[in-house]
This record gives sequence, structure tokens and C-alpha cells, in this order.
Amino acid sequence: QVQLAESGGGLVQAGDSLRLSCTASGLTFSGGSVTMAWFRQTPGKEREFVAASFRGVRTYYTDSVKGRFTISRDNAKSTVYLQMDSLKPEDTAVYFCAADNRLILSSMRTPQQYDYWGQGTQVTVSS
Repeated sequence: QVQLAESGGGLVQAGDSLRLSCTASGLTFSGGSVTMAWFRQTPGKEREFVAASFRGVRTYYTDSVKGRFTISRDNAKSTVYLQMDSLKPEDTAVYFCAADNRLILSSMRTPQQYDYWGQGTQVTVSS
């Protein structure tokens, strides 16, 4: 059984930093098959792609976070991180970790294509 456990959310001021963590159990990170991603969601809106580590080979970001957020992974710990710097009030959302071991590149930004999800962690950025 695959489980994803997120941590690291909180309340910060604009310009501050936060680091989210997501640890997976039941998934084999090594071998280059697992894509790990972060999505976020605000009330009344669809879940939005934020960043992904595609099969551990390359990273991708949505335009609004480029230069401010960094996704990284530690395969030995089965953990993916999202370092968020220069946070803005519009970054406020529930952040979800997602994983899939069969994802193709064209589906990477589509939340419905991911098989495994964490429970979400709230990030609130005050102005």
C-alpha cells in the first residue's frame, strides 16, 4: 500500500520561506520510474500543478513559481521537497504531494493522472 505523508506547511509573511516535505512508503524511488509532484488548491478552484520531478531526471515548474520554488528529492529517503522562497499571498493554498510510477511527460501537469496523493498541508502567506 502506497502512502504519502506531507509536512512543513504553516503561516508565514510575504517574502518568507517554507520547505514542504513528502515521504512515500510502498514506492520504490530508485530506478527512474517514479514521478513526484506538488499541486495546490484553493477553495472553489481546481487543483493546480506547481512542480514535478519527472522520474527523477528533470524538474518542471508552473510559470508563477519559477525562480522562487525548487523541487528536489532524496531517493534514499523516498522523500521529495518543495523549497518555497519569496512567498506571496497568492501562494496561499493547500499543497498536495502526488506520485505515480507510470506517468508520461504529457500527463505530468494533470492531477487526474496521478495514482497516489498525500493528505495536503496548508500554506498561508499573509501580506
